[in-house]
Amino acid sequence: MELIGHEAIVLSRYRDSVGVWTIGVGHTRAAGLPDPQTFRGEMSLTESIELFRRDIGPYEEAVRRAVRVPLAQTEFDALVSFHFNTGAIARAALTRSLNAGDHAKAAAAFLNWRRPPEILARRRKEQQLFAKGTYANDGRARLIRADAAGRLLPRTAKTLDLTPMLKAQPQ
Repeated sequence: MELIGHEAIVLSRYRDSVGVWTIGVGHTRAAGLPDPQTFRGEMSLTESIELFRRDIGPYEEAVRRAVRVPLAQTEFDALVSFHFNTGAIARAALTRSLNAGDHAKAAAAFLNWRRPPEILARRRKEQQLFAKGTYANDGRARLIRADAAGRLLPRTAKTLDLTPMLKAQPQ
C-alpha cells in the first residue's frame, strides 16, 4: 500500500493540485461513487481505505494488460502508483521501454511525467521503488484536513501507521 503514502488521506472533499474534486485516497468522480464534488461531511478512515481498495483494482488490471514482461512486486507497485496518478500506463514511454526489455530506460522514463511540479518527489520515489525495490513509506501515510472550500490544510497533517489496519483487512 505504498501508493497511499504518495497520495495521502483526506476524509472530506478537497481540490487536488489541478483543481479536481477529490476525497479519501485520490478518489475522483471518474472512479465512481461517491462523487467528491457533491459529497458532504467526512468519511471515516476505514471507509476511505475501503474506497481506495475498490478504486485500485482497475489500475492494477490495466498494468497487467499493458506490461508483457514479468515484474517483481516492487516494479508492479511502482507502475500501479504511476498509473493511478497519471492514467497513462498504456501510452507511457516507460511501458514501451519495459516491454522492450530495457528496465534501465523504463526507470529513467518515470521522470518524463513531472507535471504539476510538486509531483516530482513522487516520481522519484516510484522510480526508486521500480529500479531498486525501495519502499519509501513503510505503511505510513499522511492524514490531512481540508477546509469547507476544499483547500488542503497542510499544517493539520499527521502521519499514521496504517500497517495494522492494512494487515487486518483483506487485500
